[in-house]
Amino acid sequence: MHPTPDTIYQRADIYHDFYLGRGKDYQAEAARVRELISERTPAARSLLDVACGTGLHLRELAGTFEEAAGVDLSEQMLAVAARINPEVPCHQGDMRTFRLGRTFSAVTCMFSSIGYLSTTDDLARAVRNLAEHLEPGGVLVVEPWWFPEEFLPEYVGADVVTVDDRTIARVSHTVREDASRSRMDVHYTVAAPATGAEHFTDTHVMSLFARGDYESAFRRAGLMPEYVRDGLFGPGLFVASHPGDRP
Repeated sequence: MHPTPDTIYQRADIYHDFYLGRGKDYQAEAARVRELISERTPAARSLLDVACGTGLHLRELAGTFEEAAGVDLSEQMLAVAARINPEVPCHQGDMRTFRLGRTFSAVTCMFSSIGYLSTTDDLARAVRNLAEHLEPGGVLVVEPWWFPEEFLPEYVGADVVTVDDRTIARVSHTVREDASRSRMDVHYTVAAPATGAEHFTDTHVMSLFARGDYESAFRRAGLMPEYVRDGLFGPGLFVASHPGDRP
């Protein structure tokens, strides 16, 4: 994730509980990602999850591979990810610039995290960096943010969940900030018996990259992209294969 000050990504425990409580199906999503990877790289043995957040996709994916690792920009998110995945190395880094000094059979970037990049140049840098962490014949799976023609402006979302003894209410309003960006304003109210109630707000500005922008970035990084529609992932998935010999 790519947070700004005082975002939900710095309140990682609330983020973690909210999406679990709302019923995000990390297990089913990870199973579909595993399927897409195995179809293209049957002998895949290692995986890197970039923008891994609190590590719930990583937890579901790690058992499939002999080796797994995570990368995220937020220290707070990584602390939760490390607690959930104590045997999996998790590294702090920006998806455009992190360097792990090794490659993987598969690299994933889920939950539209790539949409936080501001420009097509940033998108190209990030995709190139992810591709450079792929083995020859490996596969990159990226969940994009909405394409401009599919973005639904003026959208209001609302959920209330209770996990253990904490209740979290989240209300969001999403608009088109300009031709190439969306802005989501989110209000959280969080209450627990021991701590009482608190309220904070959060704003997410995300780029409405065109499908062609993504495909161009993949090709410039030496990958062969395929766009996959899937009911589990609203914006779909890009699956981009490295053209080298498969492991």
